[in-house]
Amino acid sequence: MFDSVGRLLEEHLQLQEQLADPAVHADPARSKKLNRRYAELSRIVSAHSAWTQSVDDLAAARELASEDEAFAEEVPQLEEHSAAAEEKLRRLLIPRDPDDGRDVIMEIKGGEGGEESALFAADLLRMYVHYAESRGWKTELLERTESDLGGYKDVQVAIKSNASDPADGVWASLKYEGGVHRVQRVPATESQGRIHTSTTGVLVFPEVDEPEEITIDPNDLRIDVFRSSGPGGQSVNTTDSAVRITHLPTGIVVSMQNEKSQIQNREAGMRVLRARLLAKQQEELAAAASDQRRSQIRGMDRSERIRTYNFPENRIADHRTGYKAYNLDAVMNGAIQPVLDSLIQADEEARLAEIGAE
Repeated sequence: MFDSVGRLLEEHLQLQEQLADPAVHADPARSKKLNRRYAELSRIVSAHSAWTQSVDDLAAARELASEDEAFAEEVPQLEEHSAAAEEKLRRLLIPRDPDDGRDVIMEIKGGEGGEESALFAADLLRMYVHYAESRGWKTELLERTESDLGGYKDVQVAIKSNASDPADGVWASLKYEGGVHRVQRVPATESQGRIHTSTTGVLVFPEVDEPEEITIDPNDLRIDVFRSSGPGGQSVNTTDSAVRITHLPTGIVVSMQNEKSQIQNREAGMRVLRARLLAKQQEELAAAASDQRRSQIRGMDRSERIRTYNFPENRIADHRTGYKAYNLDAVMNGAIQPVLDSLIQADEEARLAEIGAE
C-alpha cells in the first residue's frame, strides 16, 4: 500500500509549483480544485515524514540498545509510536471520496407520524444547523414547507465550508446522514402520555461547485410559476413568485417559494436541480461499479432506517455501526461528531479490508 507514496509526494511537489503560478489563481474553479488536492496530499506528506522519522528513531534505538540499557528501555515506546504513525499513514492512503471537499444541500422531509414527524424534521434541522455552527460552516435555508404546528413537511438547507482540506469538507462528514431517522417520544399532541414512533427522511446531495459541471439543456426544462403558500395552503404572496422546475429527461421536480423574487427562487431551484442530477449521475456510476467499490456505510437505499432517537431513555443509536450513547439531549443541540466519527471509522475500516483483499 505504501508503494504509492512516492508518486503522491511527487504530485505534491508539482502542485506546489502550480499554485505558485499567479495564472492559476485567475481561474477560481481550477484554483479551488488544486488547493483541495494540495491540502489532501499535505496531510499524507506530513504523516509520511512522521512515519519515516519514527522508523529511523526505532532503528537507532535498537542499534544502541546493545551498548546502553537506557536506549533498550526506549525501544517499546518507540515501537508503539512507530506503529501508530504507520496506521495513521495507512488510513490517509485510503482512496478518498472525490466529493469529500464539496458543500452539500440537505433535504429533510416528514414521513410516518404526521405532525409529529414534521416537528421532528424541525428538530433535525436545528441539530444540523448547530453542528454546522460548531464546525464554522455557514447554512442557508433554501426552501421550507411549514406544518400547522410549526414543524416542516419539507425543508431544504445548503451547508457550506471554506475549508481547503477535503477531510474537513461538509460532504466528508454529512454524506452518511441520508436515510430514515426514527424518533420515539411522547408527541406534543398526545394527551395520555403514550410514546409514539415516527420517522423523518433525510436526503444529502453534494453541491455542484460550478454550474458548468452539470450541463442542462434549457429545452429539457419545464418551468411553471405560481403563488407561494403557507401552512394549510393559504396564499402568502400576491404575485407568481414561486417556481416549479421539471427536468423532463429524468422527471426530477424542484419547487421553490422561499424568496419573494421569482428570479431568486429560480436560481435556488437550479442549484438544487444540479445537485440532484449530480447525485443521480453518481448513483448510476456506483450501480455500474462492483459491489466492493461501494461504501458499506453510506448505502444507496434512502429508505433504510439508519438511526433511532429515543427521548424517554435519552438514547441515540445508529443501526449501521452499532453506536449507542445516552446523551440525546446534547446530540439534538448539535453534538453529533461522535456519531459521525463512528461512521467515518467504520467506512475506513471497510475500505482497508477491500484493499487488503485485492
